[in-house]
Amino acid sequence: MKYIDISGNFGIERETLRVDSRGRLAQTPHPFAYDPHITRDFCENQIELVTKVASSVEGALQHLAELDRHVQAVLAQNGERLWLYSNPPHFDYEDEIPIADFTGDHSSKRSYREVLERKYGKKLMLYSGIHFNFSFTEDYLQALNTEQQDPRSFRDALYLRLYKQLMRHSFLLVLLTAASPFYDASLDKEGKSGIIKSKYTSLRNSERGYWNRFLPILDHSSLQAFTDSIRRYIDSGALYSASELYLPIRLKPRGVNSLGALAENGVDHIELRMFDLNPSAPLGIDVKDLTFAHLLMVYLLSLPDTDFTPEQQVQAVQAHQHAALLAPEPELLERAEHILTEMAQFYAGQEEPLAVIASELEKLNARKVGCCCTGSQIYE
Repeated sequence: MKYIDISGNFGIERETLRVDSRGRLAQTPHPFAYDPHITRDFCENQIELVTKVASSVEGALQHLAELDRHVQAVLAQNGERLWLYSNPPHFDYEDEIPIADFTGDHSSKRSYREVLERKYGKKLMLYSGIHFNFSFTEDYLQALNTEQQDPRSFRDALYLRLYKQLMRHSFLLVLLTAASPFYDASLDKEGKSGIIKSKYTSLRNSERGYWNRFLPILDHSSLQAFTDSIRRYIDSGALYSASELYLPIRLKPRGVNSLGALAENGVDHIELRMFDLNPSAPLGIDVKDLTFAHLLMVYLLSLPDTDFTPEQQVQAVQAHQHAALLAPEPELLERAEHILTEMAQFYAGQEEPLAVIASELEKLNARKVGCCCTGSQIYE
C-alpha cells in the first residue's frame, strides 16, 4: 500500500447577500470598515468573507466561522442577516442592486463593476457562491521535482497541468455540490414574484450563469502562452480585464491578483469557483465537499499531461453546464462514477479519503435515481 500525501494550503472566499428583516436586499452601505477578510463583491449588499491561508480545510473553515459570527452579530444590530443561498431573494427592480461603492485607492474596482453592469446587467451579479483556493506545500513540490528542474518553471508547469485537468473535471464538482434548484421569479423579469423550481440544480453554473458572451479559447502550452492568450482578448476589447474571464478555474499569483503579476511572478495557487452555497451546511459549505475537491486535485495530478485543444475546451464548458441540469445526461453520470471509482483505487488503504469518496458516490447515486442532490440534502 502506498501513502498519498494530501497536505496543502487552503483558503475560502464566501459570497453572500445582505438582506433586511423582510428578506429583501439590504439598501444600507457596507457596514464594515476596510478589512481584507470582510469585503464586497459586485454589489454593495454582497459580503465576501476571505479566510486566512490555513494548513487544512478544517482550519480554513474555522476562520470562516469566526468571520461569519462577527458579521452576523454586526448585521443583527441593524436588523439584517445573511442570505445563505446562491440564488438571490425577491427584488422589484435592478435599482435595488447597488454597485459596490469602492472609493479612493480602490475606485478602479467600481469602474470595473460599472463595465460589468453595462455589459451583463446587474441581475447576474447577484449569484453568490464559494471559491476554494489551494496550493501544494513547498515540501510537496520539492518531492515531486525529482529531476531538479528550476523551481519556478516546475511549479508553473505543474499548476498549468492541474488547471487543464480541473477544467476537464469541473463538471464532477458541479454534479456533487449543486445546491440551488429554486429561484424567485424576479430573476426572470422585474415585478414578477413566486418561487420557481428550475430545470437546473445550479443556475450560476448553468448556461444562465456566470459566463462570458463568447467562450475564450486559451493557449495552455506554457504559462507565458496562457497569459498572452488572455492578454489578446483584453487588447482586442473582448475582455475588460483578466477578472472578466468567467471560467470555473483560475490560476492566481501571490499578492496582487493581476495578469501581469501572474506572468511575472508565476502561479501561487489555484482557485475553484463553482461551489454553490449549501443551505443545509451552517457556513454554506460542507467540509466533505472541500476535502473531496482537494482529494480530486491530488488525484488529477497523477494523471498524464495531455493537450487541451480548442475543441476540448468547448466540450469541458459544455459538460460543466450540462452537469448543472436537474436531469443531466446518463453518460455524464457514468463518467462521474468512473472517476470516483478510479479515485477510490488511487487512495486504496487510506481510510479518511475513502470515506469522503464513498460519501460523494452516495450523492452521485442519488442523482442517478432522479433526485436533486443539494449538498448533503436531497429534494425529491
